[in-house]
Amino acid sequence: MRQTGKSREGRRHNAHIDIEQTFDTLADVYVPPGWPSEVLPPGSPDWESSAVAWLLDAVPPDYRAYGVLRRHPLALARMARHHVNATVEAARTGYRGAAVELKEHLPPHAIEAVLSAYRREGPRLVQLAASIELVEQALRGEPFVPRMDTSARRRPAREPPRRREVS
Repeated sequence: MRQTGKSREGRRHNAHIDIEQTFDTLADVYVPPGWPSEVLPPGSPDWESSAVAWLLDAVPPDYRAYGVLRRHPLALARMARHHVNATVEAARTGYRGAAVELKEHLPPHAIEAVLSAYRREGPRLVQLAASIELVEQALRGEPFVPRMDTSARRRPAREPPRRREVS
């Protein structure tokens, strides 16, 4: 008995081609350094959903109650950017005043632990803010263009050889 339609082999071959085409398309998408690993590259299937989930993790849980932020990821990104930038500033202010404000209430080792926590959190928050800005750019449809960064590879200028003084 002869089957009509595509054979199992043919369906498997077409699925393989579809996967390869999707992979090729995703491989061509450039994401800049600092792009969050939890967010799919722009243009890939469900990338906006992954961006929304990641952005919601970056803001207070109460933001999840606003459906408008899920329906309009760009609005969520904007709010997340403002929230995290304010948190960065609050951490900087807290760090600057912690030793003075806490010196009469905490032992020195506890104050140092508080300052250490600020020193660890600060860079994490700054990186989070930068990543949110990248996602926001992508949500606006702005393409990312790879750029050569020669600053890291640039060799320091060689000093001319010193002349020996003859005595």
